[in-house]
Amino acid sequence: MTLPDSPPRRPLWQRSAETAMGLCLAVMAVVVFLNVVLRYGFGTGVAASEELSRLLFVWMVFIGATAAYPLGEHMAFTTLLRPLEHRSPRLLSLMSRLIHLLVVASCVMIAWGSWQQIVVGMDSPSVVIGYPMALLPLPAFLCATAIAVMALIDVVRNKPIDFGHEADIE
Repeated sequence: MTLPDSPPRRPLWQRSAETAMGLCLAVMAVVVFLNVVLRYGFGTGVAASEELSRLLFVWMVFIGATAAYPLGEHMAFTTLLRPLEHRSPRLLSLMSRLIHLLVVASCVMIAWGSWQQIVVGMDSPSVVIGYPMALLPLPAFLCATAIAVMALIDVVRNKPIDFGHEADIE
């Protein structure tokens, strides 16, 4: 007896990222819903709901961006590279490395700027909840660092640009 094919098991990092994003979204939804009900139903509200929602949204976006990179789900501009796919594999390999290095350079700039914001925010508490304001730029720093490391690995492995996208510009 043969069992039907089951879908491939997703890696732990992917499941963890999806779980973290789901938890952020769930907490945001509950907090905002509660605040709306309290505000319009009882004329009061939870002052911390906006701050908490903003913080969770920022974390959710950067967790998602980090998880999307190794899956090749970021925006891709393959129009200029597609003609090289069959005509000049060597030039395509060189261009792929250059693109990965540009990703690293972009991530370094983002990480540097967000690190500066983290340092500034260490001694600055948020207005309502009082968490350190460094928690807002922290996910940008972590995301940029993680993507830079993954892009450097792609450079070392000479990973080609993925042309499996549905459109040339997504």
